[in-house]
Amino acid sequence: MKKLLLLALAGTFVVSAVSAQAPEDKSKRPSPPATAMETIHGGVHVQIDYSQPSVKGRTLWGGLVPYGQVWRTGANEATVFTISAPVTIEGKTLAAGTYDLFTIPTDGDWTVIFNSETKLPNGKPTWGAYTYHQDKDVLRVTVPAGKSASFTERMTFTVGKDGKVSLMWGDKQVDFHVAKA
Repeated sequence: MKKLLLLALAGTFVVSAVSAQAPEDKSKRPSPPATAMETIHGGVHVQIDYSQPSVKGRTLWGGLVPYGQVWRTGANEATVFTISAPVTIEGKTLAAGTYDLFTIPTDGDWTVIFNSETKLPNGKPTWGAYTYHQDKDVLRVTVPAGKSASFTERMTFTVGKDGKVSLMWGDKQVDFHVAKA
């Protein structure tokens, strides 16, 4: 009986160890991953990697997403913004590279934040805004938030060839402009 119990316990351990090592299928998350990318005028490649939360009937602005606080601008891992060359964003210079993108929503203007800390000390991507450090901000711009032309259930980023980046979720749309420096 002891051998049978020991064998069952060992089998459970092996199954647990194997399943713990299996890579997670991120597409099965409630907020699946998405990418918006475009090569804008001047040949600059812009890419945004993010997770798409859904409204699901919730109050977003000032509710699920509090006003006046740093927001990860998506779900799961922090949203990542990558540019292949130096650019200006709303007229302010940003060096080529990869940044975590955060926002501070308000009922009017939003602050869009480009932060240089894209990895945790263990090398994994930053998660949400839980490890956000303001001293790692390399650029902040303020842009107006407007009402979107149509309701967007899943948070979505778009990048236009003209460099217009749009964030749409629920009834809001927030745009900022990227141009080759």
